[in-house]
Order: sequence, then C-alpha cells, then structure tokens
Amino acid sequence: MHNSKNPSAIRSQKEITDALLQLMQEHPYDEITIKQILLESGLARKTFYRNFDSKDDVLISLLRKNMSEYFEIVNNARGDVLTTIFEFADRNRELLLLLDKNNMLHIPLQCLNEYSKVMLTQQNKELNPFYSLFEGLESEYLVALNMGAVWNVISLWVCRGMKESPEEVKSTVAQYLMRLGSRTERLT
Repeated sequence: MHNSKNPSAIRSQKEITDALLQLMQEHPYDEITIKQILLESGLARKTFYRNFDSKDDVLISLLRKNMSEYFEIVNNARGDVLTTIFEFADRNRELLLLLDKNNMLHIPLQCLNEYSKVMLTQQNKELNPFYSLFEGLESEYLVALNMGAVWNVISLWVCRGMKESPEEVKSTVAQYLMRLGSRTERLT
C-alpha cells in the first residue's frame, strides 16, 4: 500500500478494501480481478494503482493494519493477553471466515511473523506482559512459539465456524496454561 495521510487517499483505500471484501463474499479470491474491484468500488484504475500495487497488496495492507492494532494493545498491556487475542479474532470474524473460505488462513500468520520482528525492537519493556518471560532467552524463538500456538488455536476456531464464544475458547486455553504452569512448578 502506498501510505498517505491525504483524506481522499484514505477514503479510496477504504473503498477499495471494502470492495475486495464484498467480492470475496461472493467469489473465490483467485477469481477476483482488479477490474471487478474497480466496478464494485466505482473508482478509476489510476486511483487503485495510486494506492495499491495489486489485489494481494490490498489484502496484506488490511492484515498489517489489523496486526499493528493488535500488537499495540498487547505491547502496552491494555488488558489480559488471552482476552485481547480472542476479542481481536472475534472483531475480525468476517475477514477470518473469508480467508478460511479461500484457504488463506496462512497469510495472517505470515503477517504476524513479519510484524513480530518489528515488535521485538519496539516493545514497551515495562508494559509488555511477555518481556519478563523472555528476559535472558532467545526471544525470537519464544515469539515464534507463542505466535504459532495462538494462531493454530485461532485457525481451528475459524475452521469450526467460530461457533464458540471468544470466552469459551479463552477459558479452554487458560485452563490448559494453568495446568501446564502447575505441572512445570512440580518439575522444578
């Protein structure tokens, strides 16, 4: 995405993104063309290319924006991490279900992995709930472990149609982590 603070560009980017998401509800992602996005949005081809390089760029830009918001919340310890994770997924339910429908749930994980490298260098060490856990350890491995585990749980939830509430999924994960923690304490 071509970043711009121009209100017109921001509005065009939203219209293009909304058009792609609307088309994804009706057509497989692979079959959607830029021409269809333009027809759906009512915008000109030059407006599209002034804002995005490709259809994939539209989707990746949306995911990066969402991931940025997620990491901002986690990095500044605004709320319980598990609640944050599952509320984030629930707020993005429509997008996640569309990605699942198109066999594209791997793309958010790629964005998470990409953004986690940035997060490691920009984290608020006093507020980030993971910093003390990672201290003195190779944090990239631990971030990858956490991302993979969390993303697999979210992917399973999405593949099941997100029928359970975020609280139910969080509760299952939280109970497991408590059991894991108590077992680890017994081993040490």
